[in-house]
Amino acid sequence: MSTTSNVSASKRIEALLDDNSFVEIGSLVKARTTDFNMTEKETPADGVVTGYGVIDDKLVYVYSQDASVLGGSIGEMHAKKIVKLYDMAMKMGAPVIGLIDCAGLRLQEATDALNAFGEIYMKQALASGVIPQISAIFGNCGGGLAVAAGMSDFTLMSDNAHLFVNSPNALDGNYTEKCDTSSAKFQSEETSNVDFTGDEAEVISKIRELVAMLPANNEDDMSFEECTDDLNRVCSGIEGYVDDMQTLLEMVSDNGVLFETKKDFATDVVTGLIRLGGNTVGAVANNSDLISVKGAEKIEEFVNFCDAFSIPVVSFTNVTGFETTVCQEKKMAKAAAKLTYAFANATVPKINVVVKNAFGSAYVMMNSKSIGADIVYAWPGTKIGMMNSESAAKIMYADEISKADSANELIAKKAAEYDELQLSVNSAASRGYVDSIINPEDTRKYLIGAIEMLFTKREDRPGKKHGTV
Repeated sequence: MSTTSNVSASKRIEALLDDNSFVEIGSLVKARTTDFNMTEKETPADGVVTGYGVIDDKLVYVYSQDASVLGGSIGEMHAKKIVKLYDMAMKMGAPVIGLIDCAGLRLQEATDALNAFGEIYMKQALASGVIPQISAIFGNCGGGLAVAAGMSDFTLMSDNAHLFVNSPNALDGNYTEKCDTSSAKFQSEETSNVDFTGDEAEVISKIRELVAMLPANNEDDMSFEECTDDLNRVCSGIEGYVDDMQTLLEMVSDNGVLFETKKDFATDVVTGLIRLGGNTVGAVANNSDLISVKGAEKIEEFVNFCDAFSIPVVSFTNVTGFETTVCQEKKMAKAAAKLTYAFANATVPKINVVVKNAFGSAYVMMNSKSIGADIVYAWPGTKIGMMNSESAAKIMYADEISKADSANELIAKKAAEYDELQLSVNSAASRGYVDSIINPEDTRKYLIGAIEMLFTKREDRPGKKHGTV
């Protein structure tokens, strides 16, 4: 393995893992096809370096593709090496990390390569929800390999990499200069495919950060670390960050830790991993008071991941409804249904904090008590109900308003009454829909206490193969 590109594939692994921890597997494997004069071509390791090592002393399995061997294309033995890596990872219960730089399927091997590639899909499907799967794209990731990246739990992408099913020039009416649909920018902002983009060193660093926060598998929780932050730390001024949820999450998290997922996609919501009292927790927050289709899909996918790996979920709710455009309406009902199902179906500890407004069915699906939240906190002055008081008054007293000498005064009077009777947080708490009204600066200590209380939570669902929502 003396080629420059192959050294790069190995160097990526060395940069990713703890020093001197990598053990290579299958270094002597070569392509075995004889068609198209393949016997005359050198295929060291068949274009992929595979093995295992540790990140912060946690076992991980890694493959890194070598673009110097037939462009890093996937042949039969190349794919079988990855399949065997998955077999070992499943037996040991450890994450699989793929460092991708690939020209696609190896045409010279045709059906052998195609079949072996399908076996990778099968292993990924079986591993889903059992061990974390992480893909990092450093070169090309096209065609069928884009599907493999999409089957991962997390996908990271270097700024100069390319991710695509069909290349930009193959799309009707498009070309690369017009819209580079394979670029890191497009894939992170316009699709839900990519969690993080940056230069190669930043991507490697982010993978290490992510692995440190994740459990090794769905049964063996290695996601706890000793908390060095004050468990009772007061978060002064946190109420001023209701419209900047990234900062709010950093304020409540141990030492300001936040690994944000799909950061550039659907920015009306924030999803990510934080730490509370040393525990890894999934955080969901509304950055806008209107839920979009993409926002609902982003939360749904994240909650499903957390539930699969027994990671508690904390939501910070400020929502008044749904985005109202024709494009949004096309998919809103289904996206909202999937979001509702994700929260309702999750059996992990679920905590909700209402930080401003919580109106209508948009609130119900945002981890409300009615669909299974174990604990609901609310800040003083928050409003919980069907809709804002002025709109409710106009509907409820439409006849009286139409006949009133001063419609505005009547609307204001009736809205104030509705506010007190139906929208106040005290009204919701009196009915048991809110467990405690807490001061904003005490949010962190209440969340940590609730997580500790819910640590041994067990909750069953009706016996079934799986839901269909």
